[in-house]
Amino acid sequence: MDEFEENKPENLPIYKKGREIYDTVKEITALIPEDNEILQDIKMQMLSDAAMLTVKVAGAEGGDLYDIRMQNAALIRKAAMDLMIQNHSLEDFGFEYVEYFDIVRKLIEEYRLLFIDWVAGFDKWNYIIDRWGLFNPPGVGPHDQDPDDDIPFDPDDFLE
Repeated sequence: MDEFEENKPENLPIYKKGREIYDTVKEITALIPEDNEILQDIKMQMLSDAAMLTVKVAGAEGGDLYDIRMQNAALIRKAAMDLMIQNHSLEDFGFEYVEYFDIVRKLIEEYRLLFIDWVAGFDKWNYIIDRWGLFNPPGVGPHDQDPDDDIPFDPDDFLE
């Protein structure tokens, strides 16, 4: 495998685990009766949350900037946590095979551990200041001066 192939999001352990979670959720939710509208709505939400675990990893890897990566990480965390508690909704609305959901919860715990390592690997020096203040690297605030402002730039130097 060359370096380009190796760096594709699809080859990351977190992406692969996310795909495994999606496939497992898809198999379990296939058991939901077609005529139960409420459970069908829950199924769609679960599949959406499960899909976020790979889609947002790819978005973070493609974005590369710290704030974009952290924004995607926050969306992944929310989707995983929502997915983690969906068994309660399934049970409340009469899904017959709720115990299968324990498999998903175990996979999400494995995903969480991969997530911690993945986020720790984000390049804290590759950032644009998040003026909303949520996704800045440690030590950078929303009111800080942008370091790029210190670089002299005269467009006329390039137009001559």
